[in-house]
Amino acid sequence: MKRHEAREKALQTLFQLEGTELTIAEAIGHVMEDETDHFYESLVKGTHSNMEAIDEQLKGHLEKWSLERLPKIERTILRMAVFELNYMEDAPSRVVMNEAIELSKTFGDEQSSRFVNGVLSKVTNESQN
Repeated sequence: MKRHEAREKALQTLFQLEGTELTIAEAIGHVMEDETDHFYESLVKGTHSNMEAIDEQLKGHLEKWSLERLPKIERTILRMAVFELNYMEDAPSRVVMNEAIELSKTFGDEQSSRFVNGVLSKVTNESQN
């Protein structure tokens, strides 16, 4: 499975998990059926287990927005991208940002990609300083 497809499937899985009683294993089973992919599982499990720290970081970069007020799809994309930027060292930040923007174009509304780009630019600028 290519990483772009793994990111799409991870987004779908994490989206399912928010606000439901599903376990990670159940959500993964709904999306992946019998398929397995190490990158996908790392992204899902890592984002989910580090969500509190990721949310705290995101809150510092949202202007005039609260994390809770964000549309669920944008919140999920941002969480996944911040996890990948902070905890996975094998993808350059430009690639992670581009993938998040593409996901927001596909799954969000017409404003999503600009919003995601703006927030992630602040996150990456912070980590480079």
